[in-house]
Amino acid sequence: MRASLIQIAADEDESVNSRRGRVASRVREVAAREGLEGDGLIVLPELWTTGAFAYRSFAADAEPLEGPTYEAMAKAASEAGVWLHAGSITERAAPDSGAADGEGPLYNTSLVFSPDGELAAAYRKIHRFGFDKGEAVLMAAGTELATVRLPETTLGLATCYDLRFPELFRGLVDAGAETLVIPAGWPERRRAHWTLLAQARAVENQAYVLACGAVGTNGGVEQAGHSIVVDPWGEVLGEAGAGEEVLTVDLDLGKVARTREQFPALKDRLLGVAAPRR
Repeated sequence: MRASLIQIAADEDESVNSRRGRVASRVREVAAREGLEGDGLIVLPELWTTGAFAYRSFAADAEPLEGPTYEAMAKAASEAGVWLHAGSITERAAPDSGAADGEGPLYNTSLVFSPDGELAAAYRKIHRFGFDKGEAVLMAAGTELATVRLPETTLGLATCYDLRFPELFRGLVDAGAETLVIPAGWPERRRAHWTLLAQARAVENQAYVLACGAVGTNGGVEQAGHSIVVDPWGEVLGEAGAGEEVLTVDLDLGKVARTREQFPALKDRLLGVAAPRR
């Protein structure tokens, strides 16, 4: 399978509508240029519409799940004929009954579309960054893991800060994931952690890791970029730079099964594994 990770800048001098159209065109262009039509995969970064650190814009730019970004990305996936992990959006969910302000909670929600433009999965980010500010207080936490079955592999979905929590990825592997896809708006000042953790998640889960980072600056925070693809043995197959660019890698999907068979470490797990029935 061939996969392309597209680094996008969510700079504040470009409107969300303009960027949405630009990214849709970019998806179609990359799909045609890289020969992805059919079973190819394109991955976009986290919150590329608003910027992962543009906290003041979250509420104003929030949209329903099937809002303008959904529509634009579904159309782009269909026209390009690719599997599209459309990064994530600031989702405004329906309000709970009795909500004081009449508005529903915000979620950092990833969208994955099939080559016919149908929604294959939506994942609400579980681990929100910011400790006692920013995303951690402005957005609600997701509660469910998400996987997507492609013809040749199963994707496990995670987003940015999730990368620091290995138990999430163990859950995805238990659910059948063989390729872990992680859109992010990772800060440049912690870029060393980004590459280290991407390799760690690949090695410990004997899975491919496709981690796509945003670039540019938003909310005063410089984004790291440096999207990276790591194979199940921990080898870096490709790494992007700090600007808008495309990282395309061919994945030998049979290597997941071969690695797990030749070095069956996952079978030796003792913690976090359900006790066998007697």
